[in-house]
Amino acid sequence: MPAEDEAPRPERRRSPLGRAWRRIRKPLADSRIVKNLLASLLANGLRFVKATNSIAPGSDPFETFLDVRPSSIYVLWHGQHLLAPAFVPKGQRLPTMFSRSADAELNALAASRLGLEPIRGSGGREGEHSLEKGGARALIALKKALDQGKSVCMIADIPHGTPREAGLGIITLSRISGRPIVGVAFATSRRKVLEKSWDKTTINLPFGRCGVAATEPIQVPRDASESELEDYRKRVTDALNAATDRAYRLADGRS
Repeated sequence: MPAEDEAPRPERRRSPLGRAWRRIRKPLADSRIVKNLLASLLANGLRFVKATNSIAPGSDPFETFLDVRPSSIYVLWHGQHLLAPAFVPKGQRLPTMFSRSADAELNALAASRLGLEPIRGSGGREGEHSLEKGGARALIALKKALDQGKSVCMIADIPHGTPREAGLGIITLSRISGRPIVGVAFATSRRKVLEKSWDKTTINLPFGRCGVAATEPIQVPRDASESELEDYRKRVTDALNAATDRAYRLADGRS
């Protein structure tokens, strides 16, 4: 309730343009045509950023990884993964886990135009390392792809959990599939960091230099105990953080 000497605030009146936008915003968001158009623009934008960034000397040759390291589990951090789809070699199809959220649908559509094969599912709940049902189903689909000799890709940290801390999903997939985890990181010298985002999402910009770094393969034994799984989770976390730091040093000319 306002104080007696305070007049109630008048209701904010929207402009005709604002009212019109509110009426069409949801239909546009739900339109398959609009989603496909935006996905194509996003995919072409990523191609442009990759094409206009020279690869920094000392970078790892990620575009050959899928050939020299078949049937591997590639992992990246949230917020540092946006440019990765542009590096998938032409003609390759890389099964990749995407969140089942509506926000991730556009990302999945764009990534599919760049050689990724979206598998919808989530790696876990906020603040936990356990798997949810959707994530478990996605892991089964990823394991089937690995069993067929394909490589797959996942985001290592849990959505809206602790950034740059690996979840248990990738460790579990390595254990049940018998395939190694390879962490990869991409960084550009020109970039915009969204500081208020939970994962410090980094938007890669054109006309700079790109650093690419990878970890050594990390294989989780099939008979690993619970305590050993936790040790491997920490090992992947440390290795991918080191690779990410190295990618930034390469991009910024500090390595």
